[in-house]
Amino acid sequence: MQKIFIYRKSYFCRRAWNFVSGQRNPTELNLKQYTSEFSYNFKLAIPVMIGHLGHVLVGLADNIMVGRLGAAPLAAVSLGNSFVFIAFSLGIGFSMAITPLIAEADGEGDDSKGRSLFQHGLILCSILGISMFVMLILAAPLMRHMDQPPEVVELALPYLNIVALSMIPLMVFQGVKQFTDGMSKTNYGMHATVLANIVNVVLNFMLIYGFWIFPRLELVGAAYGTLISRFVMMFFILWILYSKPRFRPFFIWLRLDEIRKKIFVKIINLGFPTAMQMLFEVGVFTAAIWLAGTMGTIDQAANQIALNLSSMTFMIAVGLGVAATIRVGNQKGLKKFGELKRISISIFLQVFIIEFFFALGFFLLKDYLPMLYIDNVDVVTTAASLLLIAGLFQLSDGLQVVVLGALRGLQDVKIPTYITFVAYWIVGFPICYLLGKTLEMGSQGIWIGLLAGLTASALMLLARFKYLTQKLIDHE
Repeated sequence: MQKIFIYRKSYFCRRAWNFVSGQRNPTELNLKQYTSEFSYNFKLAIPVMIGHLGHVLVGLADNIMVGRLGAAPLAAVSLGNSFVFIAFSLGIGFSMAITPLIAEADGEGDDSKGRSLFQHGLILCSILGISMFVMLILAAPLMRHMDQPPEVVELALPYLNIVALSMIPLMVFQGVKQFTDGMSKTNYGMHATVLANIVNVVLNFMLIYGFWIFPRLELVGAAYGTLISRFVMMFFILWILYSKPRFRPFFIWLRLDEIRKKIFVKIINLGFPTAMQMLFEVGVFTAAIWLAGTMGTIDQAANQIALNLSSMTFMIAVGLGVAATIRVGNQKGLKKFGELKRISISIFLQVFIIEFFFALGFFLLKDYLPMLYIDNVDVVTTAASLLLIAGLFQLSDGLQVVVLGALRGLQDVKIPTYITFVAYWIVGFPICYLLGKTLEMGSQGIWIGLLAGLTASALMLLARFKYLTQKLIDHE
């Protein structure tokens, strides 16, 4: 019986791999054609991973240092950042349109086209940063009407008002970073983010607790640390690029008569659906934060811990997703569609393996990781139960983000936008509400709903990728 089970399990694994790769006969599968790409995928992805991880580490530093102040301040960071996540998801979605367009221009060897795309994208990102700042300031009073714990709201409002201003330098940085990613120079964003993290941690220590000549500002101190570190990050990446002879031609600023409406439209047409994809995903996690907040401070604080930990592992997948966008964009420019599919599948396999080990780590360390944040027994126990579920959705979450990256490299964004909406808001959030609120399973029920949404997204996006790449190959 055991041998039959093992055979059937092996059979279904081969069939699943067969579906993604397009192989009809499992014996034809040659893993080396995919694993041989791992090192170059990592070469592109690791700086992006570190760069994106840096954004999360800013939150980690805030969470760990603020967590020492108690459950209410930690919950306030969660509530305040939930608004920031929504705004940033829109901004980062628009800026991501720059990467595949630059990658395609780089593949064609057209620097003039790249310069125009870069500067039009930077103008859009700057406008978005200012818009996001205004939007957050206007939206902050809504906290008082969201059935959140009153003590949490009073702490979160001043925190959000300060962090909102950091959206301006963050979006300028994001525009420049997406350009460098498209040029396959992914290490520049990493260097700027690492510096920003060092600045943030030092300022947090001084301003949260009060050190030397600095006053004890507690939660407000964490907000000022984030604000200053993001200005440092923006100025540093601009300095790096301008100091490189290769990139100076891209900083010959456009004259007014060189600014083209059609280029703005092209970036927006690609960026708006991507922004919606980001909004639908970040939105469902934000809704989960708000839903957990209606259940009390303990659930909201535990939700913040689990979310911050899973966000760090997710950034590894984001790095590979950017690598997928770059490599697919290059192959699309070269019109090598067979290679495009092979390289994409190599990244899908790579992220699956990595996320498997992260899932294992969450299972084994679930009782210890929350203690890094807080010493409240109730919060730690609840967070540990959430990490069990977070471990399960590592695979789905990682896979869906790299497939989205590959589809973005194909400049296919409209259908994936509909897919993400259905997955997160037709499948995921109703399950979150039903299990968490109606059936009173608490934050555990909310996270089961998140798992369902991410799994639905991964499966539907894989089907879309398979369809499009086969269509391209058939017409090659």
